[in-house]
Amino acid sequence: MTDTLLLAFGLVLIIEGFGPALFPNKWRNYLLKLTEQSVGDIRNIGLFILTLGIIVIWLSQ
Repeated sequence: MTDTLLLAFGLVLIIEGFGPALFPNKWRNYLLKLTEQSVGDIRNIGLFILTLGIIVIWLSQ
């Protein structure tokens, strides 16, 4: 179980690192636009990503 969690965490880090590594200027502009969003919009984005992750895990079972 611990090995699986570590593997999943490592994969998340790899995927999250692609944006800033390959497109640093576009990534910076994206973050600047994100700071202009309301807290509610950011929360909705987070909830959508969380729900999508749960669905993907549930479907892979």
